[in-house]
Amino acid sequence: MLKIEDLKGVMPPIVTPVDAQENVDEQGLKNVIDYVLDGGVHGVFVLGSNGEFYALDFENQKKAVEITVNHVNGRVPVFAGASAITTKECIKLAQMAEEAGADALTVLTPMFIKPNEKELYNHFEAIAKSTKLPVLLYNNPDKTTNNISVSLLEKLAKIDNIVGIKNTSFDFAQTIEYIRVTKDIPNFKVLSGSDYLIYGTLAYGGAGCVAGTANVAPKLVVEIYDKYMAGDYEGAMEAQYKLIPLRNAYSYGSFPVVMKDCMNLIGVKVGDPVKPIEHCTEEKLEELKKILRDLDLIK
Repeated sequence: MLKIEDLKGVMPPIVTPVDAQENVDEQGLKNVIDYVLDGGVHGVFVLGSNGEFYALDFENQKKAVEITVNHVNGRVPVFAGASAITTKECIKLAQMAEEAGADALTVLTPMFIKPNEKELYNHFEAIAKSTKLPVLLYNNPDKTTNNISVSLLEKLAKIDNIVGIKNTSFDFAQTIEYIRVTKDIPNFKVLSGSDYLIYGTLAYGGAGCVAGTANVAPKLVVEIYDKYMAGDYEGAMEAQYKLIPLRNAYSYGSFPVVMKDCMNLIGVKVGDPVKPIEHCTEEKLEELKKILRDLDLIK
């Protein structure tokens, strides 16, 4: 179980390698975990949006969580995604993750439907009450079209086992407000979900980041955090700027293929994206290689 002081640093939402039948590839997933742990990350988040959670049925989600928990083996906390459209399905996933030994849950706002604030509050409250695990809320309004407002977050942060929020939004003012309204709650942390805003979130008092680029360049993302925490603000800023071209490359293909393609290019074989998503074009793969060469990730 996650201790609040361990909710910090860099957590990659790890990509999920799949086989030809689009089922979880156990060895591939272990290789991804080894790669990011070697990069010094502070936690591992399985079944995030970069992990194509939406493409995996319950059995495959369960398999991904179990493999991750067993392979990480207590070295860092494991956050398991428990995200779905309905409250009932999220509770089922939450209880599965708890049983599998995850340290915490990460729960996205529902997608496709448009709950009001009261409905969203009741949704997250019911999930939190269904498990002993700490819950990290996950705001990603671009993808789900639902947004956790600042006033809603103030209410949710009072629920005992809701311990933080990851904001994957380009609305940086909202992240700052999240931090401001929760700064007196000792058991609540705010993390950046946008890889452009890691340094900025730390500067305002955030606790770290859930960064998709940390799949590919874990050492560089960890460098932003470590240097910032050591007071080397210039070094941290430099590392943040160095990361931007990799984050800009998200537009080279349909989300979330780009991090998978980068992993394949650097030699961590993760296979194909789940259809209908397809690999980047040859032309874009060449551009990705240039970015990866500039980061010394390939020769």
